[in-house]
Amino acid sequence: MTKKISLFALSPALIAVPVLAAPGGAKADTDGNGTLTRAEAQAHATQRFAKMDFNKDGKIDAADRTAKRAEMQAKKFTALDTDGNGSISQAEWNNQGAERAAKRAERVAKRAEAGEAGEGKRPGMRGHGKRGARHAMHGGMMGKADTNSDKAISQAEFQTAALARFDAADANKDGQVTAEERKAQRGEWRAKRAAPAAPAS
Repeated sequence: MTKKISLFALSPALIAVPVLAAPGGAKADTDGNGTLTRAEAQAHATQRFAKMDFNKDGKIDAADRTAKRAEMQAKKFTALDTDGNGSISQAEWNNQGAERAAKRAERVAKRAEAGEAGEGKRPGMRGHGKRGARHAMHGGMMGKADTNSDKAISQAEFQTAALARFDAADANKDGQVTAEERKAQRGEWRAKRAAPAAPAS
């Protein structure tokens, strides 16, 4: 009998959980002049909130993450189910694995050609630690945005947090954030993540 894999049996590792990214940065620089204004940061926060409020109920909470995961899982299943019969055969599963392996090998080869394959790093694993740290950082930021501790973030809370991050990055308080100021802020975040945890009293 041909082995089949149902939609709900897909490995969780194949389902990308959306990262709650902090609004701002280069993407918010709508006029492309290299400097982010407070108005641009606020507009970008509005756009980000609308995108992250997946079920459009005016808040970001666990329900949005669940709905987003379900949609991404369904898309992944559809991509694997190449014959569209509603189930994934062993052949379809193996073909997907082979394609992923080929793409990983191609990326490793390109990095090697560019001289970027660092000594002691496992091929295909580059950057995973950075993504994990970034995910934790963004999760912490979103937690701080929930000022009333109701396990949900309203649009007002989201914008307040976004503008607070803008103001923190605006070192000279001139109402705009340059690329240099963004770089300095990223350096501060990295330093905080690298700092050892305080011993328990």
